[in-house]
Amino acid sequence: MSEEPTITPVAPEGDDYLERRALRRGSAGWVLLTGLGVAYVVSGDYSGWNFGLAEGGFGGLAIAMVLMGAMYACMVFALAELSSILPTAGGGYGFARRALGPWGGFLTGTAILIEYVLAPAAIVIFIGDYVESLGLFGLESGWPMYLVCFAIFLGIHLWGVGEALRFSFVVTGIAVAALIVFALAALPDFSFGALDDIPVDASAAGSNSWLPFGLLGIWAAFPFGMWFFLGVEGVPLAAEETREPARTLPKAIRWSMGILVVLAVVTFFAAAGARGSAAIQEAGNPLVEALQPDGEATTLSRIVNYAGLAGLVASFFSLIYAGSRQLFALSRAGYLPRFLSLTSRRKAPYLGLLVPGTIGFLLAAVSGNGARMLNVAVFGATISYALMSLSHIVLRRREPELPRPYRTPGGVLTSSIALVLACAALVATFLVDVTAAFIALVVYAVAVAYFGLYSRKRLVAKAPEEEFAALAAAEAELARD
Repeated sequence: MSEEPTITPVAPEGDDYLERRALRRGSAGWVLLTGLGVAYVVSGDYSGWNFGLAEGGFGGLAIAMVLMGAMYACMVFALAELSSILPTAGGGYGFARRALGPWGGFLTGTAILIEYVLAPAAIVIFIGDYVESLGLFGLESGWPMYLVCFAIFLGIHLWGVGEALRFSFVVTGIAVAALIVFALAALPDFSFGALDDIPVDASAAGSNSWLPFGLLGIWAAFPFGMWFFLGVEGVPLAAEETREPARTLPKAIRWSMGILVVLAVVTFFAAAGARGSAAIQEAGNPLVEALQPDGEATTLSRIVNYAGLAGLVASFFSLIYAGSRQLFALSRAGYLPRFLSLTSRRKAPYLGLLVPGTIGFLLAAVSGNGARMLNVAVFGATISYALMSLSHIVLRRREPELPRPYRTPGGVLTSSIALVLACAALVATFLVDVTAAFIALVVYAVAVAYFGLYSRKRLVAKAPEEEFAALAAAEAELARD
């Protein structure tokens, strides 16, 4: 996998190749990046995770959440180290490119791109459903709503990264504050007896009141346990727009993960304990459902309902950002068509925003199946997690003397745990939605064919990720001599 192809320099573009593909540097500090990390994920606290109760019950989903939380914690510690070594917009793709060669980089980048193109398409459908359910201005969910959402939020991103991150930070703050309000409001109705009230399937191996669907239910709940953390790995994609990235990125990644763990535990227990696992296992808005046991809306349930919309907007907005930066990095290095990495006068990758945004809009408008698209996104995410964790292990083994401003606690043991759990989560996606898994595989196969037959021999030597790889190869050759 690490065999290097012949890299063809880009002579036709001239010496200004990278100047025409430059991002606005120094736009974000660790606070904004921490907000970005939480923004990627916060919509998952409001909905989606509760469907895991129907797969594993409270006990099954709780174990799945702990295991997936451990996977993300181990992985983000590894990513914190990798981002301090290679602070480029390629993020996970750049790490895998250095460790696993061009094939490994492309496979990782493509998996990340699948996640960040499909997830906004799914979330915009949920935004439309929320707006319609709230009766805002009589608006209905459908393609006009999706188009407006993409147009407004793409426009903010095109205006500039600083403005975009500040907008995301404010909306995320509203969503997080509402989660705290929800938890405090749910506490008076909390009951431990409500947690395990799902009927037991006596035919399932190992079933009991806490594991009503047996031991296999734990595994089937893995993808839903991920919803409390899905997307936090995107923080390193802001590397080239960050002040002092070697110091700032690790700090932001760690803080993001810490906040998300607290929100996951509080939200999960408060919602299930206030209303009962059975009542919320299939609810589209489980937090609202937990606050209105008689079905009557209250002031607090309305506040949480509106905040759920803010959470969806925060995740939608930030995932658009992540997808554009991943596409930008792959294009700049020649893995995808190079024109996609051109930036505007305000240093925004305008085609990197518009192209995936258009694809996301069309997917949402044509399919209307947000759950299916999220499952495809989860499949791509788990592949990237496995490859990024493997990249940390390989670089630790192959380049132990590489300067590491931040070092992962536990070293390769930490990233090995992430690798094993990521592989388990990948297999679990087939238990939940086989069709989604095969759709992702078909997309992956088309991308691999494009790279193998065309772009593999047209990589850009002067791209940062390729320069890092070339420098590493030269240093290795000198060491052998």
